[in-house]
Amino acid sequence: MQRTGRPGPALPQDIEWRLPRHARSVGRVRELFREQAASWALPDDVTDTAELLLSELTTNAYRHAKAPAGREIWARAVLTGEADRSLRLLVTDAGEPFAGAAPEAPAPDAESGRGLVLVEALADAWGSGPRPRGPGKTVWCELRLGQG
Repeated sequence: MQRTGRPGPALPQDIEWRLPRHARSVGRVRELFREQAASWALPDDVTDTAELLLSELTTNAYRHAKAPAGREIWARAVLTGEADRSLRLLVTDAGEPFAGAAPEAPAPDAESGRGLVLVEALADAWGSGPRPRGPGKTVWCELRLGQG
């Protein structure tokens, strides 16, 4: 089969970062994702939205996962598809899975609580489930990129 268009690595493309469960990890995952997005040549608007979503999911894992000391947060970005591309962001922690009900908007004067509301508003799809191996959960979101 002959391919036309720009050459590039075969998809899917996948990268994972393992970070300490610490506030500094939120900024670090943003930086790491930005570098990866540039290497994948993602459009600026997609990169900005994905960075915000990944930051929100990582913040939730850092702040809310009731996990033993020393447990890591795993963040992952997966670029898939050739004809119909998408970017999936996943954050895994050792905290208890949650029901995955629709997030509720916080009170207007609340200083936090908007993370999943933002994820629901900006992502094309999102969800959560048990961690594939070991205790904990994975929360993911997806952005559809369209034609590759």
